[in-house]
Formats: sequence, structure tokens, C-alpha cells
Amino acid sequence: QVQLVESGGGLVQAGGSLRLSCAASRSIVNFNVMGWYRQAPGKQRELVAIIISGGRPNYGDSVKGRFTISRDNLKNTVDLQMNSLKPEDTAVYYCYGRLQYDYWGQGTQVTVSS
Repeated sequence: QVQLVESGGGLVQAGGSLRLSCAASRSIVNFNVMGWYRQAPGKQRELVAIIISGGRPNYGDSVKGRFTISRDNLKNTVDLQMNSLKPEDTAVYYCYGRLQYDYWGQGTQVTVSS
């Protein structure tokens, strides 16, 4: 069993920055995919950013150029640096990992005020 625990969410003004971190309860070196998704009220969960093992990061169109994902296989963490935040970035952000199964964190709230 793998646990993913997010931290770093909160309230920020538009144009500000936040850094989310996801800590895994075991080594992530063999995880095929690590990343972040988000879900806003009344909307479906959507891709924010993922890193496929040995590959480049992939970003959702709405966050390209503003968000940066990083993965540290030694620390077993996946971070999401979010800059130039907009009110439409308001959502619950979920950490995601894929091994043999899909694993999800419990989510962390990000609220961007206008």
C-alpha cells in the first residue's frame, strides 16, 4: 500500500505563487507516472502536470508556462511550483502516482482570490 500526502495549499491573491509538495510513503523510483490533478467545484478532475518515468513533464494547457513539476526519487517527493496564479486555478489539488495501480492523495485546497 502506498500513501501520498499533499501539503502546501492555501489562500493566495491572483498573481501570487504557491508550492505544493507530495510525499510518498515508499520509494517512487519505480513509479511509471507521478503528477498532479485538480478538481474545481462542479467540474471533472483534470490533468495539471505529470512526469512519466524517463520522460519530459506534460502539462495541462491551462497551466503551461506558469506551473512547473519536479520529481525527486531520492526524497520520494513530487512538487508543483505554481506561479502567476489565477482565480480559475482554485481547486482541490491531488497528487497521483501509478505503479501497478493508481494511487491518489487526499487532496489539498488551493484558493486564488481576485
